Amino acid sequence: MKLAIKRKQLNEQVSELTTNRLSVYLRCLNELEAADVKTVSSQTLAQQFHLNAAQIRKDLAYFGEFGVRGVGYYVKDLKRHLRQILGLERKLKVAILGAGNLGLALADYPGFRQEGFQIIALFDTLSNKVGQQSRGGVPIFDIKDLRRIAAKEHIGIAVIAVPAIPTGVLAVTAPAPLADKTSRRSCSSAGRKNPVPDRAETDSRTASPGSCRIPASAPQ
Repeated sequence: MKLAIKRKQLNEQVSELTTNRLSVYLRCLNELEAADVKTVSSQTLAQQFHLNAAQIRKDLAYFGEFGVRGVGYYVKDLKRHLRQILGLERKLKVAILGAGNLGLALADYPGFRQEGFQIIALFDTLSNKVGQQSRGGVPIFDIKDLRRIAAKEHIGIAVIAVPAIPTGVLAVTAPAPLADKTSRRSCSSAGRKNPVPDRAETDSRTASPGSCRIPASAPQ
């Protein structure tokens, strides 16, 4: 079924809160699709997942005409369009820094592949881990090779999966940043009490397991 879609992207003056809400809607649609639900109205979606029906309609209308009068939204189609709007259709290559229990678990987590994230490599400082692989076959490299492999494999995201930072540490700095853009964002937010999260932080926050809730009173 054809739906009229406005050519709007998230970088065209779309607020972070709107982006967060779209991510929540997508998670809710995933649950509905898993339950074999074919169509849903904004009112039903709001009631089932504790959202705001008017806000749902407003957010979706900004990007296109997705609803069908008398039917509501087709779950599968709306899910596909939201993935396109959020840029989740493209494949993103990821490196994981730290090949401990957490890093290995993240490397083999199937949910990342389903959402378009391809785990390319693990990195660690321990020589007895270098040269090995995760159970899923992700290779482990020496952290010294990070820059070379990141450039070779066109890795766009690095996930830090190391033991917790001791209490009292106020900031973490990277003496050799991977990219100027990334280093500027990190340094500019380090001294703030409430730094503005970037997209990676937003994704991890909205993707917290077990919840599709978002404050109904949140402004756009």
